[in-house]
Amino acid sequence: MRTGKFPPNSDATKIALCPSALLAYCIPQMSNRDRSVSSVTKPNRSPAIAPHSARPALQPIDVTPSFKHKAYTALKDAIVSMDIYRNREDIRLDERKLAQDFGISRTPVREAMAQLESEGFVRLVPRRGIYVVRKTKREVIEMITAWAALESMAARLITQSASAEEIAGLRQMFSTFIDGKLRAHLDEYSNVNIEFHQAIIRLSRNLVLIDLAENLFTHMRMIRRKTIVEQDRADRSIRDHMNIIEALEARATDRAEKLVRDHALGLAEHVERFADYLD
Repeated sequence: MRTGKFPPNSDATKIALCPSALLAYCIPQMSNRDRSVSSVTKPNRSPAIAPHSARPALQPIDVTPSFKHKAYTALKDAIVSMDIYRNREDIRLDERKLAQDFGISRTPVREAMAQLESEGFVRLVPRRGIYVVRKTKREVIEMITAWAALESMAARLITQSASAEEIAGLRQMFSTFIDGKLRAHLDEYSNVNIEFHQAIIRLSRNLVLIDLAENLFTHMRMIRRKTIVEQDRADRSIRDHMNIIEALEARATDRAEKLVRDHALGLAEHVERFADYLD
């Protein structure tokens, strides 16, 4: 891997300076040397039969930052942080302006948009542009129902494998909001609420479950941020969380699983009754 500085005014230099693109990912790409070697015509010869223990001869790979992944991460973070359910107006994304703001070409932005479209965050409308996707009420309820299944299983696994210190960390999340302090910190509680549910999934230590839940919860966190301030849900939410933590601390597997599932399905019921703004 090359470790030298990027040349001045390169795309790498520009996107590295963008505050929205701090998380860097790498993908393998062919170096100039690899390209030149691959372009040389090789003699036509039959491949030798290698013994089973033989390993393929591999050339070193030049790894450089992927602007597509940088743009994808920045755009996804921006979309998730938006309050897209506050009003019904369409939210249109300008590909050209985004590229200018990032200081890169439009190609990685276009590639990032394609990935976000496949994940259901944006939609491309021919001859009109790219729009942030708002889920319908039915879609939101179906996502919450699927989440209830995943998170309740995670709670079951926590009672069997998580340490006492890890479970105690869940309780510590809510220390700021006891003794009537919840309403004074409602915005902060909204973020902690999201972190709590992510922690439940993470502490399951089931990598397949964690992977399934990741993209689903990214959609759900936007609707959680909206609903937490409705119909005294914040007060009921913190009570539910405390009951869940007590069940986890007691290693009460069936009770913890049921409490987590009922808590999630309570959100689904709330959306069904009150979230007319999703229609």
